[in-house]
Amino acid sequence: MHSVWRLIDTGPCSGRENMAIDEALFRSFDPSSSQPVLRLYGWQPPALSLGRFQQAGSDLDLARCAADNLTIVRRITGGGAIYHADELTYSLVCSPSQIPPATSVKDSFRVLTAFLLAFYRGLGLQAAYAVDLAPPGTRLGARTPLCFAGKESYDILVNDRKIGGNAQRRSREIIFQHGSIPLYNRVEQGLAYLAVKPVGVQQATTCLLDEGIAAEAAVLKQQLVACFEACLQTAMAPDGLRPQELALARNLVEQKYTSTSWNLEGEEA
Repeated sequence: MHSVWRLIDTGPCSGRENMAIDEALFRSFDPSSSQPVLRLYGWQPPALSLGRFQQAGSDLDLARCAADNLTIVRRITGGGAIYHADELTYSLVCSPSQIPPATSVKDSFRVLTAFLLAFYRGLGLQAAYAVDLAPPGTRLGARTPLCFAGKESYDILVNDRKIGGNAQRRSREIIFQHGSIPLYNRVEQGLAYLAVKPVGVQQATTCLLDEGIAAEAAVLKQQLVACFEACLQTAMAPDGLRPQELALARNLVEQKYTSTSWNLEGEEA
Protein backbone atom coordinates (compact mmCIF):
# COMPACT_ATOMS: atom_id res chain seq x y z
CA MET A 1 0.00 0.00 0.00
CA HIS A 2 1.31 3.45 -0.88
CA SER A 3 -1.01 5.31 1.51
CA VAL A 4 -4.51 5.56 2.88
CA TRP A 5 -6.70 7.97 0.94
CA ARG A 6 -9.58 10.01 2.32
CA LEU A 7 -12.83 9.07 0.61
CA ILE A 8 -15.24 12.01 0.60
CA ASP A 9 -18.71 11.46 -0.87
CA THR A 10 -20.45 14.84 -0.92
CA GLY A 11 -23.41 13.56 -2.95
CA PRO A 12 -25.14 15.90 -5.40
CA CYS A 13 -24.31 19.60 -5.03
CA SER A 14 -24.87 22.73 -7.10
CA GLY A 15 -22.33 23.59 -9.79
CA ARG A 16 -20.96 26.46 -7.71
CA GLU A 17 -20.59 24.25 -4.64
CA ASN A 18 -18.93 21.46 -6.63
CA MET A 19 -16.25 23.67 -8.15
CA ALA A 20 -15.67 25.48 -4.85
CA ILE A 21 -15.21 22.19 -2.95
CA ASP A 22 -12.81 20.89 -5.60
CA GLU A 23 -10.74 24.06 -5.44
CA ALA A 24 -10.83 24.11 -1.63
CA LEU A 25 -9.48 20.55 -1.50
CA PHE A 26 -6.75 21.49 -3.97
CA ARG A 27 -5.75 24.67 -2.14
CA SER A 28 -5.86 23.04 1.31
CA PHE A 29 -3.56 20.19 0.33
CA ASP A 30 -0.02 20.15 1.73
CA PRO A 31 2.13 17.70 -0.26
CA SER A 32 4.41 17.13 2.72
CA SER A 33 1.73 16.21 5.23
CA SER A 34 -1.77 15.83 3.76
CA GLN A 35 -3.54 12.55 3.10
CA PRO A 36 -4.49 12.15 -0.56
CA VAL A 37 -8.18 12.62 -1.34
CA LEU A 38 -10.73 10.95 -3.59
CA ARG A 39 -14.03 12.81 -3.74
CA LEU A 40 -17.25 11.50 -5.33
CA TYR A 41 -20.12 13.79 -6.21
CA GLY A 42 -23.06 14.61 -8.47
CA TRP A 43 -24.77 17.71 -9.88
CA GLN A 44 -28.12 19.04 -8.77
CA PRO A 45 -29.48 20.98 -10.55
CA PRO A 46 -27.69 20.42 -13.88
CA ALA A 47 -24.95 22.94 -14.68
CA LEU A 48 -22.46 23.71 -17.42
CA SER A 49 -18.76 23.94 -16.63
CA LEU A 50 -16.25 25.80 -18.77
CA GLY A 51 -12.57 24.98 -19.09
CA ARG A 52 -10.17 27.38 -17.37
CA PHE A 53 -9.22 29.24 -20.55
CA GLN A 54 -12.46 29.06 -22.54
CA GLN A 55 -14.14 32.16 -23.92
CA ALA A 56 -17.75 32.04 -22.74
CA GLY A 57 -18.85 34.81 -25.09
CA SER A 58 -17.67 33.01 -28.22
CA ASP A 59 -18.23 29.37 -27.23
CA LEU A 60 -21.64 29.56 -25.54
CA ASP A 61 -25.12 30.71 -26.48
CA LEU A 62 -25.37 32.89 -23.38
CA ALA A 63 -28.91 34.01 -24.18
CA ARG A 64 -30.10 30.40 -24.26
CA CYS A 65 -28.26 29.67 -21.00
CA ALA A 66 -29.91 32.68 -19.35
CA ALA A 67 -33.36 31.80 -20.70
CA ASP A 68 -33.08 28.31 -19.21
CA ASN A 69 -31.59 29.66 -15.96
CA LEU A 70 -28.60 27.35 -16.46
CA THR A 71 -25.73 27.80 -14.00
CA ILE A 72 -22.37 28.33 -15.71
CA VAL A 73 -19.22 27.70 -13.67
CA ARG A 74 -15.58 27.80 -14.68
CA ARG A 75 -13.29 24.93 -13.70
CA ILE A 76 -9.72 25.33 -12.47
CA THR A 77 -8.74 22.77 -15.14
CA GLY A 78 -8.58 23.21 -18.90
CA GLY A 79 -10.58 21.64 -21.68
CA GLY A 80 -13.97 22.32 -23.24
CA ALA A 81 -17.47 22.87 -21.91
CA ILE A 82 -19.30 20.02 -20.17
CA TYR A 83 -23.02 19.83 -19.46
CA HIS A 84 -23.29 18.05 -16.10
CA ALA A 85 -26.54 16.26 -15.34
CA ASP A 86 -26.87 12.53 -14.73
CA GLU A 87 -23.31 11.52 -13.97
CA LEU A 88 -21.00 10.21 -11.30
CA THR A 89 -18.14 12.69 -10.92
CA TYR A 90 -14.86 12.23 -9.09
CA SER A 91 -11.99 14.49 -8.09
CA LEU A 92 -8.67 13.59 -6.54
CA VAL A 93 -5.83 15.46 -4.89
CA CYS A 94 -2.44 13.93 -4.18
CA SER A 95 1.29 14.41 -4.58
CA PRO A 96 3.29 12.51 -7.22
CA SER A 97 4.92 10.44 -4.46
CA GLN A 98 1.52 9.11 -3.37
CA ILE A 99 0.73 7.35 -6.67
CA PRO A 100 2.48 4.67 -8.75
CA PRO A 101 5.40 6.13 -10.72
CA ALA A 102 4.63 8.08 -13.89
CA THR A 103 7.28 8.97 -16.47
CA SER A 104 5.74 12.36 -17.34
CA VAL A 105 2.75 14.60 -16.69
CA LYS A 106 1.01 12.99 -19.66
CA ASP A 107 1.82 9.54 -18.34
CA SER A 108 0.25 10.47 -15.01
CA PHE A 109 -3.10 10.55 -16.83
CA ARG A 110 -2.58 6.89 -17.62
CA VAL A 111 -1.76 6.14 -13.99
CA LEU A 112 -4.66 8.19 -12.64
CA THR A 113 -7.30 6.98 -15.09
CA ALA A 114 -6.40 3.29 -14.89
CA PHE A 115 -9.10 2.82 -12.25
CA LEU A 116 -11.70 4.11 -14.71
CA LEU A 117 -10.54 1.69 -17.38
CA ALA A 118 -10.76 -1.15 -14.84
CA PHE A 119 -14.19 0.08 -13.70
CA TYR A 120 -15.65 0.04 -17.22
CA ARG A 121 -14.08 -3.32 -18.02
CA GLY A 122 -15.44 -4.68 -14.73
CA LEU A 123 -18.92 -3.75 -15.98
CA GLY A 124 -18.28 -5.93 -19.02
CA LEU A 125 -17.58 -3.07 -21.43
CA GLN A 126 -14.93 -3.09 -24.18
CA ALA A 127 -13.02 -0.09 -22.86
CA ALA A 128 -9.64 1.16 -24.11
CA TYR A 129 -7.56 4.33 -24.25
CA ALA A 130 -7.92 6.49 -27.36
CA VAL A 131 -4.15 6.38 -27.92
CA ASP A 132 -4.24 2.57 -28.10
CA LEU A 133 -6.98 2.56 -30.72
CA ALA A 134 -5.90 5.52 -32.86
CA PRO A 135 -4.64 4.71 -36.38
CA PRO A 136 -1.08 5.87 -37.13
CA GLY A 137 -0.93 9.62 -37.79
CA THR A 138 -4.11 10.43 -35.88
CA ARG A 139 -3.98 13.78 -34.10
CA LEU A 140 -5.27 13.64 -30.55
CA GLY A 141 -5.77 16.60 -28.22
CA ALA A 142 -7.15 19.18 -30.65
CA ARG A 143 -9.01 22.02 -28.91
CA THR A 144 -12.81 21.86 -29.11
CA PRO A 145 -15.48 24.05 -27.48
CA LEU A 146 -17.25 20.94 -26.18
CA CYS A 147 -15.15 18.55 -24.08
CA PHE A 148 -16.76 15.43 -25.52
CA ALA A 149 -16.15 16.54 -29.12
CA GLY A 150 -12.40 15.96 -28.82
CA LYS A 151 -10.17 13.06 -27.86
CA GLU A 152 -7.08 13.11 -25.68
CA SER A 153 -4.58 10.25 -25.57
CA TYR A 154 -5.92 8.80 -22.33
CA ASP A 155 -9.59 9.45 -22.91
CA ILE A 156 -11.48 6.20 -22.53
CA LEU A 157 -13.45 4.80 -25.46
CA VAL A 158 -16.14 2.11 -25.35
CA ASN A 159 -16.88 0.59 -28.75
CA ASP A 160 -14.86 3.46 -30.25
CA ARG A 161 -17.09 6.09 -28.59
CA LYS A 162 -15.83 8.46 -25.92
CA ILE A 163 -17.24 7.97 -22.44
CA GLY A 164 -16.77 10.82 -19.96
CA GLY A 165 -13.73 13.04 -19.74
CA ASN A 166 -10.90 13.93 -17.35
CA ALA A 167 -8.79 17.02 -16.70
CA GLN A 168 -5.76 17.75 -14.54
CA ARG A 169 -4.13 20.71 -12.80
CA ARG A 170 -0.73 20.81 -11.11
CA SER A 171 0.86 23.18 -8.63
CA ARG A 172 3.65 22.94 -6.05
CA GLU A 173 4.01 19.15 -6.19
CA ILE A 174 0.24 18.72 -6.06
CA ILE A 175 -1.82 16.86 -8.62
CA PHE A 176 -5.51 17.69 -8.93
CA GLN A 177 -7.69 15.73 -11.33
CA HIS A 178 -11.40 15.43 -11.89
CA GLY A 179 -13.60 13.65 -14.37
CA SER A 180 -17.06 12.36 -15.17
CA ILE A 181 -18.77 9.01 -15.64
CA PRO A 182 -21.99 9.67 -17.59
CA LEU A 183 -24.92 7.55 -16.44
CA TYR A 184 -27.23 8.89 -19.15
CA ASN A 185 -26.32 10.58 -22.42
CA ARG A 186 -27.00 14.31 -22.03
CA VAL A 187 -24.76 15.47 -24.89
CA GLU A 188 -27.76 16.65 -26.92
CA GLN A 189 -28.88 18.92 -24.08
CA GLY A 190 -25.34 20.27 -23.75
CA LEU A 191 -25.06 21.01 -27.46
CA ALA A 192 -28.09 23.28 -27.22
CA TYR A 193 -26.02 25.75 -25.17
CA LEU A 194 -23.11 26.06 -27.60
CA ALA A 195 -22.82 28.97 -30.02
CA VAL A 196 -21.52 26.63 -32.73
CA LYS A 197 -22.59 23.02 -32.46
CA PRO A 198 -20.01 20.38 -33.49
CA VAL A 199 -21.36 17.76 -35.90
CA GLY A 200 -21.48 14.07 -35.01
CA VAL A 201 -20.77 14.42 -31.29
CA GLN A 202 -23.81 12.38 -30.25
CA GLN A 203 -22.68 9.49 -32.42
CA ALA A 204 -19.12 9.75 -31.09
CA THR A 205 -20.02 9.61 -27.39
CA THR A 206 -21.68 7.09 -25.12
CA CYS A 207 -22.82 6.56 -21.54
CA LEU A 208 -23.47 3.65 -19.21
CA LEU A 209 -27.16 3.35 -20.12
CA ASP A 210 -26.35 3.37 -23.85
CA GLU A 211 -24.04 0.43 -23.13
CA GLY A 212 -26.72 -1.47 -21.23
CA ILE A 213 -25.56 -0.57 -17.70
CA ALA A 214 -28.39 0.65 -15.44
CA ALA A 215 -26.95 -0.06 -11.99
CA GLU A 216 -27.76 2.12 -9.00
CA ALA A 217 -25.31 4.96 -8.32
CA ALA A 218 -24.47 3.50 -4.89
CA VAL A 219 -23.45 0.19 -6.48
CA LEU A 220 -21.38 1.96 -9.12
CA LYS A 221 -19.60 3.99 -6.43
CA GLN A 222 -18.65 0.81 -4.56
CA GLN A 223 -17.23 -0.72 -7.73
CA LEU A 224 -15.40 2.48 -8.62
CA VAL A 225 -13.76 2.70 -5.18
CA ALA A 226 -12.75 -0.98 -5.35
CA CYS A 227 -11.07 -0.38 -8.73
CA PHE A 228 -9.36 2.73 -7.36
CA GLU A 229 -7.92 0.79 -4.42
CA ALA A 230 -6.69 -2.00 -6.67
CA CYS A 231 -5.15 0.20 -9.37
CA LEU A 232 -3.46 2.66 -7.02
CA GLN A 233 -2.49 0.00 -4.47
CA THR A 234 -4.12 1.92 -1.67
CA ALA A 235 -6.90 1.79 0.91
CA MET A 236 -9.79 4.21 1.42
CA ALA A 237 -10.92 5.81 4.69
CA PRO A 238 -14.42 7.39 4.54
CA ASP A 239 -14.19 11.02 5.63
CA GLY A 240 -15.95 14.37 5.38
CA LEU A 241 -14.79 17.85 4.56
CA ARG A 242 -12.68 19.27 7.37
CA PRO A 243 -13.55 22.66 8.92
CA GLN A 244 -10.78 24.50 7.02
CA GLU A 245 -11.85 22.95 3.70
CA LEU A 246 -15.52 23.65 4.32
CA ALA A 247 -14.86 27.27 5.31
CA LEU A 248 -12.71 27.84 2.24
CA ALA A 249 -15.31 26.21 -0.03
CA ARG A 250 -18.05 28.45 1.36
CA ASN A 251 -15.87 31.50 0.85
CA LEU A 252 -15.10 30.46 -2.73
CA VAL A 253 -18.80 30.01 -3.50
CA GLU A 254 -19.51 33.55 -2.29
CA GLN A 255 -16.42 35.32 -3.60
CA LYS A 256 -15.59 33.44 -6.80
CA TYR A 257 -18.14 30.96 -8.11
CA THR A 258 -21.08 33.36 -8.04
CA SER A 259 -18.96 35.94 -9.89
CA THR A 260 -19.54 36.48 -13.61
CA SER A 261 -16.02 37.89 -13.89
CA TRP A 262 -14.67 34.44 -13.00
CA ASN A 263 -17.33 32.17 -14.46
CA LEU A 264 -17.75 33.98 -17.80
CA GLU A 265 -14.49 35.89 -18.20
CA GLY A 266 -11.98 33.82 -16.23
CA GLU A 267 -10.76 36.79 -14.19
CA GLU A 268 -9.57 36.10 -10.66
CA ALA A 269 -10.87 38.55 -8.04
